[in-house]
Amino acid sequence: MPALNRIQLIGRLGRDPENRFTPTGKNVTHFSIAVSNRWKGRDGVWKDATDWVNIEAWGRLGEVCTQYLHKGSLIYLEGRLKTDKYQSQGETKYFSKVVMNGMQMLDKKQAEEPADDEMMAVEEAEGEYEIEK
Repeated sequence: MPALNRIQLIGRLGRDPENRFTPTGKNVTHFSIAVSNRWKGRDGVWKDATDWVNIEAWGRLGEVCTQYLHKGSLIYLEGRLKTDKYQSQGETKYFSKVVMNGMQMLDKKQAEEPADDEMMAVEEAEGEYEIEK
């Protein structure tokens, strides 16, 4: 049976991207984005809610995020949903994140933006990576 795991989001970074390397030297970058929702309630009053989504970017895409994005940056991103687990006080805990495979910066042109070849690297970001422990 075919499956589809694709996420598209527009939001603002809640913190500067954090870059690190796996023990095998692969680059991985983490940050979170705020995605806002607005709807009209039954009482006719507009209501707002914000969801915070954890994002993970690998390789050259992560490097571009670290170099050009900062807290407050507005971006469009595509990726896939991934759920990981860990042990805490004898209990298994689960958490979800989006593994990003492409993005577009939506802020007005800034003084320092990536060159066209860097954006190609973002658009052609390497596929899936796994964290090696």
